Amino acid sequence: MRFVYTADHEPPHAHVIGDGEARIDIETLTVMTQGNMSDRDVRREVAVIEDHRQLFLDTWRLYHG
Repeated sequence: MRFVYTADHEPPHAHVIGDGEARIDIETLTVMTQGNMSDRDVRREVAVIEDHRQLFLDTWRLYHG
């Protein structure tokens, strides 16, 4: 599951929860935190966010300006 919290902090990032969790910077695709999520799963999630980057950025800006 990938989501953006409505009351969160900069930089724009998405939270990913599955078998573990991670926070991924939407603009740079940098992994900010990784908790018990395999490197393989994190790479897959980064690719998904990259493929839908504009949607994630638009959603972030909708809530955070």
